[in-house]
Amino acid sequence: MTGMETLRNPFVNKGAAFTAEERVADDVDGLLPAAVRTLDAQEKVMHARFSAIDGDLNKRLYLMGVARENRALFYHGMAKHLTEYMPIVYAPTVAQSIQQYDRYYLGSDVAYVSIEHPERIKDALRQYAQGRDIDLIVATDGEGILGIGDWGAQGAEILTGKLAVYTAAAGIDPSRVLPVMIDVGTDRKELLDNHDYVGNRFPRVRGERYDAFIDRFVHDSLELYPDALLHWEDFGRPTAAPILERYRRDVLTLNDDIQGTGVTVLAALVAARRIAGTGYEDTRILVFGAGTAGVGIADQLVDDMVMNGGMDRATAMAQVALVDRYGLVLEGQEGLTEGQRKYAHDPAEFADVADVTDLAQVVDAFKPSVLIGTSTRPGAFDERVVTAMARHVERPLICPISNPTELAEAKAADVIRWTDGKAFVITGTPSAPVEYHGVTYHIGQGNNALMYPGLCFGAIVGKARLISDRMLLAGAHAISDMIDVDQPGAAVLPPVSSLTEISRRVATAVAEQAIAEGLNREPVDDVPAAVEAATWHPGD
Repeated sequence: MTGMETLRNPFVNKGAAFTAEERVADDVDGLLPAAVRTLDAQEKVMHARFSAIDGDLNKRLYLMGVARENRALFYHGMAKHLTEYMPIVYAPTVAQSIQQYDRYYLGSDVAYVSIEHPERIKDALRQYAQGRDIDLIVATDGEGILGIGDWGAQGAEILTGKLAVYTAAAGIDPSRVLPVMIDVGTDRKELLDNHDYVGNRFPRVRGERYDAFIDRFVHDSLELYPDALLHWEDFGRPTAAPILERYRRDVLTLNDDIQGTGVTVLAALVAARRIAGTGYEDTRILVFGAGTAGVGIADQLVDDMVMNGGMDRATAMAQVALVDRYGLVLEGQEGLTEGQRKYAHDPAEFADVADVTDLAQVVDAFKPSVLIGTSTRPGAFDERVVTAMARHVERPLICPISNPTELAEAKAADVIRWTDGKAFVITGTPSAPVEYHGVTYHIGQGNNALMYPGLCFGAIVGKARLISDRMLLAGAHAISDMIDVDQPGAAVLPPVSSLTEISRRVATAVAEQAIAEGLNREPVDDVPAAVEAATWHPGD
């Protein structure tokens, strides 16, 4: 590279941190001011500028601008201010970036592939990678973004946030990650009518043409990078589960929304049971919001009941019920997805329920110990619902995890108050500790950022061919082992401030499980040493 190319390449640019010798060797002498400033010195300036900016979206635009120019500086800052930067770089602020992408677009740091040109997929991937080896490909088609739905090509910003978490949390080398926006159109009319919209201006392509394009994408990606892990991010309800099922038994792949969120909730449930002194046989789960994420969570919890709790699958599945927009999911209802159908209950079980769309009545009838919200219906877990939970269970686990914050089913403080401090609570976005009757209740964040960085890093370090169900469960139990069950008011998930330690533990557990199952492509003798050796640090 020429000196100018070096400074324009965010993976090698260090700005003023180039030493005098490096400036000569890299041909950047004369392109930088004379002073040599360490990453620490540059980071202090970066944080001061960040702190002076008004508004979370403006703060995010600034940080992602730094990332586009200088990965080392950006991640050095993320390491120092992880809890401060995380909600800005990722959820919830990333939702604002996506919704206002047309106003602020200056070029996202992703590769774009269009369904109009399947023959150009390889070229797009190669152009982004610029000859670098790739360990991880993260792709979205923008249909199921967080709790805000279909945002088409503007969903590219979810990738920039996701990748920032991957590296900040697990130390995945940012130069070995490839983010891909799969543009198949959008059904959001306001985008199609917006002359500033940057994506394909036609309704979403579906059916055989869509499936063939995804298949071409998988084939071309793995032909270029045969050992890469494929991460599917924020695909919509019609496509997310079918894509995962199509490839998960043959390809190293993960759907974070289906698997990562479920494993994070499982970690909270395992910890809650340890604190409450209850067992698998006491666990009854009600999922409010029976879409892709809700069914995925149910699947993970059932897998744990079967593989670690010793239950037969039919018994475990009977301990789960789903509620969607039409009420309790029952056998014989029209329009059920395959995932919903397998959890549908016999209507005779609920013959005494006057209104199966009334969540409080469903809780009274089903008597769950766990209530999970993935509905994006704010306030759905009202006082009637929460007190109904507490009537039947001494220590219920209540999880209003829809995000952004304004779409959460309940506020943590209300849940604590309505249950007289007995409920365990996790929320989808950060919640402040709750003071109640002299006890400080710490609220776990049910953010799949606790899971997916370590999970995927462990699969990569473990040279895994597939991500198995037991690898997912190993990650969940590694997280739950971090909880101090003797601390009053303890959160049932470790804090985001411990994200690097969480990711290290998850990566180690997942890699060891892959090896135990014989899923590693090549030998890995010392997993903790391999995790440490593969961890990227800013300035490497």
